[in-house]
Amino acid sequence: MARPTALPAVAVTVVSLVLTLAVVTMWLGAAMPWPVALVVGLGIDGGWLATLAYERRLAAQGDHSDAVTAVGWSFGLVATGVLVAHALTAEADTGAWLAVAWLPLAAKALWLVHRLWERTALTENALGAIRGIQQEARDEAAVARARLRAEAATEETRLTAVTQAGARVARVQAETAKRLSTAWSTLEAARSGEDTGRALTSVTTRVTPDVTPRWELPVWGPTEPVAALESGPALTDAELDAVVDEIRTSRVPALSYREMATRFRAAGHSASEVRLRAAWKRVAA
Repeated sequence: MARPTALPAVAVTVVSLVLTLAVVTMWLGAAMPWPVALVVGLGIDGGWLATLAYERRLAAQGDHSDAVTAVGWSFGLVATGVLVAHALTAEADTGAWLAVAWLPLAAKALWLVHRLWERTALTENALGAIRGIQQEARDEAAVARARLRAEAATEETRLTAVTQAGARVARVQAETAKRLSTAWSTLEAARSGEDTGRALTSVTTRVTPDVTPRWELPVWGPTEPVAALESGPALTDAELDAVVDEIRTSRVPALSYREMATRFRAAGHSASEVRLRAAWKRVAA
């Protein structure tokens, strides 16, 4: 099957050969016998065709000759020169003759393009394999894009859900903290108020003479469970003070109230939180 570039090259070559032969015969026929002019035209066209045929033979064998190529272009330039000279010496239609003077060089250029086409031409099997590889690559790229879009949509949905849940938790925590702060402020105001102090003094029992118990704020934070009070005789204030002081000073530096209370109850002693804290204040004073 003829290549797509072969048909234009053959057509331009035929037109160029006929035009060159006609111009040489007509132009030189006025100065010499027409058989001589015909031989000159055939010589130019024959040399052109001979070098073209040899170039095609070498191309079919996968070879190339710079000398043959140079000779072929020389014949093309000669044919073009003859056409240009005829156009410049013609008494009429100079522009029309110049317009077709490039045909020999155009034919050589088309055969060069055809040779390059043949060098890069592939069989149908190779082209089918290339198309299959390209289609497979396009399919894989499309699947990868779809997977990435799906993963991005899933991640966006998850982040939206997590963000909304976090916002709800933050709002609840903010409202709770606001309520606790308000309640704490109310307790602090009640604790430090002068009227409240007098009222508490009138209804609470004094732990020791001439000492008014101070109302402590509730602990806001982690608390420790209080062991159940054992049934048995309660410690007197002096005994309780002695036990608290012994536990408190059992380590240097002295234990804090929370550590002392933990060890006090772990040792099996029982006392209410109010009495234990009062004893702590007495021995720590």
